[in-house]
Amino acid sequence: MTAALDAPGAREACRQTLGRLLDEESAALTALERLLLAEREVLTKNEPAEALESVCARRQDSMGALLRIQDERRGLLRMFGYTPDTEGLERLLRFVDPQRTLPARWGDCAERARHCRELNDFNGALVASRMRRVEGMLEILTGRRRETPVYGRQGQQAWVSAGRLLATEA
Repeated sequence: MTAALDAPGAREACRQTLGRLLDEESAALTALERLLLAEREVLTKNEPAEALESVCARRQDSMGALLRIQDERRGLLRMFGYTPDTEGLERLLRFVDPQRTLPARWGDCAERARHCRELNDFNGALVASRMRRVEGMLEILTGRRRETPVYGRQGQQAWVSAGRLLATEA
């Protein structure tokens, strides 16, 4: 605990700020979850690239909001002498929220973030699969195998064949 939290009303003000940040984070994570689901739909329906670009731009805006919230929370932790990590947040919550009203909201945000990570990983795997499929089709159409750049023992760049494509299926 720092002396700053001993000032009259400081604990309550800190608790209210943390509550506001958790509310904002929850809303931002809900928006991100919707965008990741929309991104998956665009990918699975093979919609035009413009549709994917639009969803990705909105997803980036949502990520920016989450980073701003995270920065503000870390600044609050540092200001009161706590480490800017999960342990520091949990310690601060115990100190400023003796009624324990905020930890459940923090847990909800953590669960939403985990779910968003899973959605993002799935979308990334879907994009990678599609890219491999397109590369395979291009190899068939052009008759050229994709060459992969590698570095030799002396640090020079060399081109190595990626192998032969026998069949593609998505």
